[in-house]
Amino acid sequence: MCDRASLKHKKRIVIKVGSSSLVHEETGMMDLFKLEQLVRILCDLRNQGKEVILVSSGAIGAGRKVLGLNKRPSSLPVKQACASVGQGALIALYQRLFNEYHQISSQILMTKHTIIREKSLFNARNTFDQLLDMGVIPIVNENDTVSTDEIEFGDNDTLSAVVAALVSADLLILMSDIDGLYTDDPNKNPNARFIECVYKIDKSLYDMAKGAGSDFGTGGMVTKIDAARIATDSGCDMIISNGKDFRTIHDIIEGKNIGTLFLAHKNEDFDLKSYIEEGKRH
Repeated sequence: MCDRASLKHKKRIVIKVGSSSLVHEETGMMDLFKLEQLVRILCDLRNQGKEVILVSSGAIGAGRKVLGLNKRPSSLPVKQACASVGQGALIALYQRLFNEYHQISSQILMTKHTIIREKSLFNARNTFDQLLDMGVIPIVNENDTVSTDEIEFGDNDTLSAVVAALVSADLLILMSDIDGLYTDDPNKNPNARFIECVYKIDKSLYDMAKGAGSDFGTGGMVTKIDAARIATDSGCDMIISNGKDFRTIHDIIEGKNIGTLFLAHKNEDFDLKSYIEEGKRH
């Protein structure tokens, strides 16, 4: 078991929450109790003097409900229409909740073009830095309204790792529908072993992830390993944890043994722009 005491001292933290952590499973409607809980915890982190960025899924789902669609759309135009409606609805809900705690929040929508274009990469980093310096909590999502296969990240696990690398974050927390990384699918294999700490990301880890993946949302376990590669190469620790109870965010930062911790190993040759352009996987 690796030492987690240093997590208490993390200053700049990116937290990603997936769609499955934000909605009622039976209806697909927003879980307002959990959303309020999440906002309260993020505001408390700000009160502790930490800088916080939230990467939040849910725009397409929110738009789908507003538009009265009973199932997730499959065509790109309908998805983008849902995102266009849902992005406004989701950010309005977040801002209403943050306002209850007198916390300013903002919205940042990104695509791969934000990263692969030198000027927009520079501007994005400066915008994040300025917002954090002003005590704002940025809420980040992929710009699904304009994204295509060529410019989309495809999942918010990758997006959150890109944001963490972009802003030189100290810690990335992926709140998902799973407890962390297992040696196999624990739902199928009772002998599957939970992995508390990952020191090195290699092919064997990817092979393991393919058998122990999550079926919910757009980001399975392999995409989470990809995210860990980006985060840890950039010098950022990353934790995968279950999003069923957002109070665990506080426990994680207190150093409690929750989720799978991927330890940072700063790669001096790491270049975010090249990584995204080439789609590198080690």
